[in-house]
Amino acid sequence: MDTPQQAHGFTFAEKALARAAGLASTVAGQIVDAQPDIILSHDNTAPIYQTFKKLGLSKVKYPERLAITLDHAVPAPTTEHAENHAVVRRFVKEQGVQYFFEAGRGICHQVHSEEGVVLPGNLVLGSDSHTPHFGWLGAFGAGVGRSEVAALWATGELWLRVPESMKVVVTGTWPRGVTSKDFCLRLIGDLGVEGGIYMSIEFHGPAISALSLESRAVIPNMMAEFGAKTAYLPPDDKIFEYLKGRARRPFTAIYPDENAVYQAEHHYDISNQEPLVACPDSPDSVQPVSAVAGTVIQQAFLGTCTNGRVEDFAVAAEIVKGRKVAAGTRFLVIPASSLVLKEAMQLGYIDTLIEAGAMLGVPGCGPCMGNHMGVPAPNEVTISSANRNFKGRMGTADAPIYLSSPAVVAASAIAGKIIHPADL
Repeated sequence: MDTPQQAHGFTFAEKALARAAGLASTVAGQIVDAQPDIILSHDNTAPIYQTFKKLGLSKVKYPERLAITLDHAVPAPTTEHAENHAVVRRFVKEQGVQYFFEAGRGICHQVHSEEGVVLPGNLVLGSDSHTPHFGWLGAFGAGVGRSEVAALWATGELWLRVPESMKVVVTGTWPRGVTSKDFCLRLIGDLGVEGGIYMSIEFHGPAISALSLESRAVIPNMMAEFGAKTAYLPPDDKIFEYLKGRARRPFTAIYPDENAVYQAEHHYDISNQEPLVACPDSPDSVQPVSAVAGTVIQQAFLGTCTNGRVEDFAVAAEIVKGRKVAAGTRFLVIPASSLVLKEAMQLGYIDTLIEAGAMLGVPGCGPCMGNHMGVPAPNEVTISSANRNFKGRMGTADAPIYLSSPAVVAASAIAGKIIHPADL
């Protein structure tokens, strides 16, 4: 296949998919046959396996590329879920899948990052919409359908359209109490949930580099709510240091050219940013906390692949220390992984949260997708550190969900109503 020529430089997406397709270069809009480094699935491995068998197949072509974690319904809340997990375990054993993580280890995106399974420059295709998460490591992560994953198991490759790219440059100094979650809500609120539809969103600028690694991971994760195909943060020395002793394979980081051409470019000064909340029932229904302050809540949820890491627990513990969760309010805390849980326990954050009246859940997705461990009653209001608040997201159609940073979640749990942490 002839490769289109261009006079200007290439974006991250163009370079990453050229590498995965074995081509010298690609351009946005081009269709390529790409071979992912990692093929991700979770509890939905079982139904994917049923599709795989319907194709008349029994053996995965490249089992060493599969990464599977049980995380969406753990521990299994029903017999059906338990049977589903049993199918996954049998599949893993018969195929010789080495990257398998049991129920309780945590959420796939967090676990595969901690375990060095996904690396800079990798192409990761997964049967989960938040697979863009791996952009925090400088990887091209994209969600695909279950049938596409079955095809990947069979052939080891999938055709992809090279996405157009959007460049987001963030400058300024992060105000106290303002997080990368607040910035993501600002971007999605400004441009809408379809503002980045099938695009590669590149994040650049000194304010991005200044973020902790845990805060960086929030950004590409939230871009699934922006409609993005993938998202990317340039890997730096902090990333390479993090991967020392973790990386399962050699890797080569990929960076866009300085003269790359973008379909859109947006510049933000973070210095005057304030804490934000996404109101029901969409992540782009964004308001300042002050605009919804006083809204009574019945549940506060801290966790998920967006904001279930150690620094999130640290912020929450600082806020609730010496205080109690409001009467009539439940505060549910679920670490994104067992490593997060262990470190948060060692640092005393879990003790502080439990002393305040929080409930602790098993590392995993919990109520984020409405299976169990925190499904609200009709008309109960939840404020959540998750990424998605569409109607019925947590399992109950008439149960409004507000999205915010961990600080606002923790403060609201103490107040029994949505509140700015500074106003506690």
